[in-house]
Amino acid sequence: MVARQALLHAATNYLRSHPEELARLLRNAMGLRVGVPIAGLRWLAGRGGDGGPTDVEIDPDPPGIRVGATLDMMGTPVRALTSIFIERIRASDEELRLEIRLEGTTLRVLDDDAESPVAALIRSGALDLTKSGSLASHMPKVGALLSESTGNKLVIDLMKHPKIGKSRAVRRALGLVSSLVTVHGVESDEGHLDVLFRALPRGMGGAARAVRDHLFSAGPPWVRGMLPGRSSDTRPGY
Repeated sequence: MVARQALLHAATNYLRSHPEELARLLRNAMGLRVGVPIAGLRWLAGRGGDGGPTDVEIDPDPPGIRVGATLDMMGTPVRALTSIFIERIRASDEELRLEIRLEGTTLRVLDDDAESPVAALIRSGALDLTKSGSLASHMPKVGALLSESTGNKLVIDLMKHPKIGKSRAVRRALGLVSSLVTVHGVESDEGHLDVLFRALPRGMGGAARAVRDHLFSAGPPWVRGMLPGRSSDTRPGY
């Protein structure tokens, strides 16, 4: 609740100091776009939890973003920089995958006295940073969500996360929403990260089938009862 109030307060203050964002929001809505100010991403990154990246910097690198952060790699403080480009997002009741390309990745050891294996690898140049996707697959928390990640590309399979892949409600919601609107692309300009949407990717027929399958047929009893010939009252003998 506190985090939600802080986010709402920050968004309100940002809109008060940048009233032009309201006009941009309306224009984007008509064009099926949602723009997130990069300043907002910086604000969110600065509120990360303990144990995560620190000193996060986010800058535009059209059509992607340039991200810098300080990481703890096996006890060695490292400054990492990379440009992130989201090439594709695939969403349905069966999959939720992000295909990301990383460019210009660099790592720098911050402690001149560090003598760990990680520090030695980075200083020697033995790590092939053009294959950052392959490197990420060996990170425990990240690798658990990766699929088919090779070279400088990451394929993040969010269905591997138990709170998503094992939740029937989440999968039904994904199946329904993805039949009505889908992400067509993600791109940036000097001040925003824009998400582009496309309506009815499977046509009206596909949308109608998804509403039937995920909202009515698989929904709660009171929703199923709205189907022709069905009663919302499921009591025996009704």
